[in-house]
Amino acid sequence: MANIDELTKQFLEYLEIEKNRSNQTVRNYNFYLRRFAEWAGNVSAGGITQESVRQYRLWLNRFADDKGRTLKKNTQNYHLIALRAFLKYLAKRDIKTLSAEKIELGKMPERIVDFLEGPDLERLLETPTTADSPEIIKKRDKAILEMLFSTGLRVSELANLKKEQVNLKKEEFTVRGKGDKPRIVFLSNQAKYWLGAYLAARRDMSPYLFVSHDRAHESEGALTPRSVERLVKKYSKAAGITKKVTPHTMRHSYATDLLMNGADIRSVQAMLGHSSITTTQIYTHITNQQLRDVHKAFHGRKRNK
Repeated sequence: MANIDELTKQFLEYLEIEKNRSNQTVRNYNFYLRRFAEWAGNVSAGGITQESVRQYRLWLNRFADDKGRTLKKNTQNYHLIALRAFLKYLAKRDIKTLSAEKIELGKMPERIVDFLEGPDLERLLETPTTADSPEIIKKRDKAILEMLFSTGLRVSELANLKKEQVNLKKEEFTVRGKGDKPRIVFLSNQAKYWLGAYLAARRDMSPYLFVSHDRAHESEGALTPRSVERLVKKYSKAAGITKKVTPHTMRHSYATDLLMNGADIRSVQAMLGHSSITTTQIYTHITNQQLRDVHKAFHGRKRNK
């Protein structure tokens, strides 16, 4: 019988080959499962019990690093999700162990979604055009911000785009998101215009849609997700927005804008590439038009007379 270390290695290979999970996902699962194996010691698959998982959850909840930082509830849940997936894999191979269904995730506080709308959003989108930068950088960064708001792309998806993927005439293109799942995204008129202006100004031969234009290097390398995060942060500060703004804030703004303007939740789920409707439902409490109308119609009616 293989030990936990060997079974973990086989499980990670299964994620990579059969489930086609990304390298980042495999690395994350490896980290979480190695942490469990280190905590559990030389335990066999059959030695994973409800009591040992209960003790592990206590350890995660009380864990603090050398700087006194504890694990957030969602991070603790990521550890348990990885363990559950591992146990399901063992069951699939008829290896006797604890049933994955015996592990319940910790209750999470309701997420607060940060998004931009109105003047803040407009100021952010316009800021690149007035920046003290070379013209091609202005066009590139304006196109990036318009693309993020128009498509709801994740930052990694945007950074990996190649020119051949995007057909400006069709105003839509296919992108592969988490789990290598394809979905269609759509370009607004503004995104289409600025992306066209940026591509027309390009003189390099890079296949990537957005490149660094770094004069220190002859080759034009693709912008990294980190670079996109930095430029969003830079322009949000320049626009006078005090709260933290990231590419994911733009994705939240995209979803919120759709829902506030009447899009149905299932369509937004498809456009965001969410596997589960539960993930998309984080937006509904801030976009419930019916509740807003009820409040406006019935709250403080006597005072308004």
